[in-house]
Amino acid sequence: MEIKRNEATNNRPAGDRAIDATYVFSDLPSVIAQLRDEKAWAHNDRNGITIFKSDNISIVVSAFKGGAIISENEVEGYLTIQMLQGKAVFSTDDGDTVLSENHLVTLHPHVVHSFKADTDCVVLLTTYLKEDILY
Repeated sequence: MEIKRNEATNNRPAGDRAIDATYVFSDLPSVIAQLRDEKAWAHNDRNGITIFKSDNISIVVSAFKGGAIISENEVEGYLTIQMLQGKAVFSTDDGDTVLSENHLVTLHPHVVHSFKADTDCVVLLTTYLKEDILY
């Protein structure tokens, strides 16, 4: 297997790390601390780090400041949102649900949804694109 790496950038000079390999370890408390220490956190209402990315699966840790909003979002693949810290309101056409620490929501592809951070919060986002299978 070819190991894919995320290269360091000016904004993330310590960013060189494997993001796709036979196995990838992630220290979530360290990732969260890094998100909050970066300039992007000081200047924006959110910051995120991709911790795994293959052709079919992406896993991202994202931190949001209270009041940050993602409106009318839609993902091609399956999506999970796991609330690691804080509280947010998750909305679909069916209504609103409060997500608190350790809550998880799973969506099928193309479900339009919104997310509003009630407090500073951290989520673990996983997307999965199912390969088309030809019979």
